[in-house]
Amino acid sequence: MASREIGEREVHNPATRAETQAGAAFTLPEAMTGRASPAKAAVGDKPVFAYIASLPQPQRGIAESVDALAAKTLPGLQRSVKWGMAYYGVGDGWCFSCGGFVGHVKLMFINGTALDPIPPVTPVGMGKATRGVEIESLEGINEHQISAWMKQIASAPGVGGKKR
Repeated sequence: MASREIGEREVHNPATRAETQAGAAFTLPEAMTGRASPAKAAVGDKPVFAYIASLPQPQRGIAESVDALAAKTLPGLQRSVKWGMAYYGVGDGWCFSCGGFVGHVKLMFINGTALDPIPPVTPVGMGKATRGVEIESLEGINEHQISAWMKQIASAPGVGGKKR
């Protein structure tokens, strides 16, 4: 995948548009540069499922697979939409996020530098310790590795939570 430069503009074409449940279209961000989707912040399963449903394919299928893997991997999973992306946590903190962008889905682990192995992608604007992966297709989902990262990150204190 080609690297994306800081400050790249959003690409406005039909392939990057998604329909929200209200029927209004929004454009997926090109890269993580502080511009997120217009999904409204809300806690719970329903807003996350609505956010995922609003994504175009293949991002929708990828996000659905990541969500299903998280639900299978982490008992007591909690969901929320924050900063235009789906956030996931267990206990009293958020552990990782999943968001649709043009050409890929970003799966970012908060405090990802503590994971073994450390995920390869360092996102812009998400904190120095955040690391993750950019998934371009369903075939690009390494369930074994992602599940291992989810378990590792869920065992550490999440953002906004108390030290365990």
